[in-house]
Amino acid sequence: MIDAGAVLFAGFLAYCIRFGSTDVHDRFLLGMVIIAIFVVMANFIDGAYVRWRTTRLSNILFRLLCIWAIVALLATSIIYLAEASVRYSRLWLGMTLLFSFGISAGFRILVMLLLKRARSLGKNLRGVFLVGPQANLLNVAHGMRRSPGEGFAIAGVQRVKAMPDEAFLETLARRVEASGAREVWLCLPLEMGGTVQNIMFALRHQTAEVRFLPEFQDLKLLNHRISEVAGRFSIDLSVTPMTETARFLKRVEDVVLGTLFLLISLPIGAVIALVLRYESRGPIVFKQYRTGVNGQHFKVYKFRSMEVHDEPTGQITQAQRGDPRVTPFGAFLRRTSLDELPQFYNVLQGRMSIVGPRPHALKHNDHYKELVESYMKRHKVKPGITGWAQVNGFRGETDTIEKMEKRVEYDLWYIDNWSLWLDLRIIGLTILHGFMHKNAY
Repeated sequence: MIDAGAVLFAGFLAYCIRFGSTDVHDRFLLGMVIIAIFVVMANFIDGAYVRWRTTRLSNILFRLLCIWAIVALLATSIIYLAEASVRYSRLWLGMTLLFSFGISAGFRILVMLLLKRARSLGKNLRGVFLVGPQANLLNVAHGMRRSPGEGFAIAGVQRVKAMPDEAFLETLARRVEASGAREVWLCLPLEMGGTVQNIMFALRHQTAEVRFLPEFQDLKLLNHRISEVAGRFSIDLSVTPMTETARFLKRVEDVVLGTLFLLISLPIGAVIALVLRYESRGPIVFKQYRTGVNGQHFKVYKFRSMEVHDEPTGQITQAQRGDPRVTPFGAFLRRTSLDELPQFYNVLQGRMSIVGPRPHALKHNDHYKELVESYMKRHKVKPGITGWAQVNGFRGETDTIEKMEKRVEYDLWYIDNWSLWLDLRIIGLTILHGFMHKNAY
């Protein structure tokens, strides 16, 4: 309601400023209603109205900005296609979008500040009774302290050391009732999962909500969630985040932006090809098999940056600082990442994505998959030209296991948290400062 009202109020204010009148013409009223509908629908599709109070403010504002940008694109496209550009003021449209964004963003900021203030005064808190081994309780309590904006407060604690007996369950029920907690969190390791049913039965007369928080710290999880399969509830420990809708959106992103970037890069690629042909013998484009989505092999394309040479059988040597195989112009291409431009063709082929974990040589995969836990989970999505690890500084030579572990950690975080907005953020960071890097050689 606030978002829709913000658009209507902003449209009215913009009309007064632009035309100096409060008597708004019917076609501008229609435009305001359509923009308001677009804004609300876009927020619903993006899930922006679900638990937004527990999301970081920076993420809320960034997603809100992206939504308004999409609405602006839709509104201008409709006006253009309807050949109504002469009937609508561009200044009015721009001010309407700008003012409404400011109002909606300001409302969210105000609400979060008020909630933060209220919770710092001990108000608007949800009491939680924790049950579990001491180590698990400490982990959950630390997590609650790190997220004070969610408004949870510990109302009581019951430590569990072994399988609970009847006396323990009766004591637990009395303590939960006396605490007045609105929720009970069962912070139990997986091996104690069988006690959940007993505790649930002991709390059957309580009105508090009960949540099971199993301890997964020893497991490397990927996109874990609760789902229903074959009529049964399932705790998915390691599954791909790419649903049919997500794959469709990511493919549309790759085709649209990949085509745009490929067309922009064609003149640059032509110049690079001429220089490579003049500088040294050998092919202009280097081809090598890499591991793609679901472990399938594909041929990746790059501008050649090294002298033609023979590798020992079954060996692929990573480029190192001062590598004599790298040509002078090739060093420039690698430092600026321009050698990656032909991979936009891989993107249009559907074998790569613009954003994703960087693909490694097959021999490197065989080597690291035995040394880095969950290494092969990187291949649950298409490999990318750029990625979350790269914009966070983890690119270039991986001469230690620790470097590869950090790269895999960032890759898995990207897969686990994928969204269209995250992709656009990574692309933006790559354009701003991701091309040049000290580790690229």
